[in-house]
Amino acid sequence: MEKCKIAKCLAMQDKAAHLIPGMTQLLSKRPDMFSRGAWPGYFKKARGVEVEDLDGNRYLDFSIGGIGATVLGYADEEVNAAVMRVIADGSASSLNAPEEVALAEKLIGLHPWADMARFARSGGEAMAIAIRIARSATGKDTVVFCGYHGWEDWYLAANVDTRNALGEHLIAGLQPNGVPQKLAGTAIPFRFNDIEAFKNAIKRAGKDLAAVVMEPIRNYMPEPEFMSVIHQTVKELEVPLIIDEISAGFRICCGGAHLRLGWCPDIAVFSKALGNGFPISAVIGKKWVMKAAQSSFISSTNWTERIGPTAALAMIDKFQRENVHRHLTALGERIEDGWKRIAAKHRLDISISGIKPMLHFKFAENHNINRAYYSQEMGKRGFLACMLCYSMYAHNFNQVEQYLSATDEIWADIAAGNIETKLEGEPAITGFQRIN
Repeated sequence: MEKCKIAKCLAMQDKAAHLIPGMTQLLSKRPDMFSRGAWPGYFKKARGVEVEDLDGNRYLDFSIGGIGATVLGYADEEVNAAVMRVIADGSASSLNAPEEVALAEKLIGLHPWADMARFARSGGEAMAIAIRIARSATGKDTVVFCGYHGWEDWYLAANVDTRNALGEHLIAGLQPNGVPQKLAGTAIPFRFNDIEAFKNAIKRAGKDLAAVVMEPIRNYMPEPEFMSVIHQTVKELEVPLIIDEISAGFRICCGGAHLRLGWCPDIAVFSKALGNGFPISAVIGKKWVMKAAQSSFISSTNWTERIGPTAALAMIDKFQRENVHRHLTALGERIEDGWKRIAAKHRLDISISGIKPMLHFKFAENHNINRAYYSQEMGKRGFLACMLCYSMYAHNFNQVEQYLSATDEIWADIAAGNIETKLEGEPAITGFQRIN
């Protein structure tokens, strides 16, 4: 099949590599994470599930869905209309936006265990706020955590004075350069569903434990005994349990996934899907811990603009009315079944994990070469596709069948072997590496 014409996209990548350290603002959007030289990298327009790149090529997006931010689909008409109204009336002022009060009421209504809310504009900074609040409430410093929680110092401190703790735990190659060496030992990781690892981390933290931080689900369902031990431990030690809903929130239900999974947090953190692509994040929690925000300095000008809260209110209204989570789950089930069927047909050994609306697969052999070829060839057939597939409400089942049909063709090629000679770009990379 003829090579995709993405000359303008590739030229922009080369230009960006010289002007922007790391090329992009987000590791997950770097072209080398897919296949540098074959992945378009830059877009001109995005609406529904259709993306147009700088060269005018159009794709149906069955990849990372705006890194999980656009749960309804790109440029959702209802969310955009709400945002345009407040832009016309003024998105910033010397006074406060009432939408933030309405959003606090909405989120607390969806999560009756919570009493108070604070807002920011990105997931990483919201997690930093949650950690600050927990440390302020307990007067302690050390955080025990499981999962991925962003780029801030509190998290990368896990890699200070260690052999790459985060690499062993999740993402390899994250250097703590610029993180104060004195933060060594203040962030201790443990693995999901590993009770002994959790107990060892708690033991290492000792009397300095400030919080336990987790995602509600990490590829696999939480085991009841694991959940019980964590709930019992935080209660006995009187420290907050912080659930990071940045990725899982507003996927399997209207609100945090912990509502379905049985977690009982003291704080929950949301972003990504909350604004359907507009910057907004939320930290909600019980009064006993949230009131500690008043005894610390947590404040920023752009947290007070009204676009983010307005987008979140519109997104939640549509999510509730349309039962969006049901569609996302049904789409994911169809895609997962399709992957399994196609892999069995071509005798490809793959593993599949993740919640239904946020699935990913892995080839047992030559993963980075095979997934680069997959992205390359899917692009020629009009799809943005990779090892990840995040469902959006704008996806329909006819598009899913087209996507699976194209996947069938390409996995047949992969099963035949000799893929490295067919790459038009570079193999995908795993983890963090420098880009020049």
